[in-house]
Amino acid sequence: MERRQAGIEAINFYGGSAYIDVTTLARYRQLDNERFENLLMREKSVALPFEDPVSFAVNAAKPVTDAMPPEDRDRIEMLITCTESGIDFGKSLSTYVHDYLGLSRRCRLFEVKNACFSGTAGFQSAVNFILSQVSPGAKALVVTTDMAKFKAADGGEALSEDWSFAEPSGGAGAVAMLISDTPHVYSVDIGANGQHGYEVMDTCRPIPDSEAGNADLSLMSYLDCCEAAYRDYERRVADVDYGTTFDYLSFHTPFGGMVKGAHRTMMRRMCKARGQAIEDDFQRRVMPGLTYCQRVGNIMGGSVFLNILSTIWHGDFADPKRLGVFSYGSGCCSEFYSGVVTREGQERVRAMNIDAVLDNRYELSVEEYLLLMKENDVTAFGTRNVEPRLDVIPEVLESIKGSGRLVLSRINEFHREYTWI
Repeated sequence: MERRQAGIEAINFYGGSAYIDVTTLARYRQLDNERFENLLMREKSVALPFEDPVSFAVNAAKPVTDAMPPEDRDRIEMLITCTESGIDFGKSLSTYVHDYLGLSRRCRLFEVKNACFSGTAGFQSAVNFILSQVSPGAKALVVTTDMAKFKAADGGEALSEDWSFAEPSGGAGAVAMLISDTPHVYSVDIGANGQHGYEVMDTCRPIPDSEAGNADLSLMSYLDCCEAAYRDYERRVADVDYGTTFDYLSFHTPFGGMVKGAHRTMMRRMCKARGQAIEDDFQRRVMPGLTYCQRVGNIMGGSVFLNILSTIWHGDFADPKRLGVFSYGSGCCSEFYSGVVTREGQERVRAMNIDAVLDNRYELSVEEYLLLMKENDVTAFGTRNVEPRLDVIPEVLESIKGSGRLVLSRINEFHREYTWI
């Protein structure tokens, strides 16, 4: 009997046009230096007024679909956008993405909103569509796309003082994944999934363009789910050992410090490890996945996949290696799953040249960053008519001219219109 396969055939990341050094931002905000250093952050991507979840999604997905032969591109029969940065209460932004990618109209289009778990929800839905074989040879495109909002809502006790530390870690970006039965990049371990979820008010977006939350509660919920989801995985999969089964571990990454804390807790509880043994394991199995996350910030539903992408790029895949993956979304839902990456998968990831994408972003000064925070209000949720300024920071516009990127050019009676630049 032929073995069923499903997973990531191709993957790409788009991190926007600009970033800010978060150490500079933390100094400006007068954040406690020792606590800030525990974030393990270096840079964060920052959206421009002409960048939104749609343009991010299309710019991430277009290199993937452009590389496909027309006959394969026409077999994309499902497009899932995963976001908590939606632009409409009803209309799915997947419809815009579908249109600007020029995909076949024989395609199921929908959007998933489930905090930072949305990417995994979309990914697992696509994997199960492929495994079902209801349309043999079909492919699915899953795009996570998010950007942090920092107009903190007046949440009373729900808004803790620690919420100021979310600003340096909150980023913007999109990850596009082609899911198929030829998983060249990442082949899922079919049926190897553990889940854990319950109701908790750790972080939320109570109104479209603001955030609120309790940092301590969020950390506790993350740690609780990390262990419980893994325990469920362990219950379903025979002969699993947290310390030896997985060559690498990829985590949802709000910031590196949270991942380091979760790894330390898991190593103590699962492996009875201590001290230097935990640090050595962190450097070997976890740190490769944090490299890109440290340069982008938390991109919500896409963070765990940016971590997977970073792991594949920076890890050693001379031989096939197994990745254990922990995905978490506030509110909350979590999942632990796994898959295998080969040398071919790494070669395909490295061909996307993610380092150049990050290196070519424009570095913002604090003054430019603050200007963007004000200017970005012009395209807030529910905006009816506006033409965002392309030249709000002329140097950014100049740096992307001729790049073939999609940018938001106008909102006309709520309908968003885009142009290639």
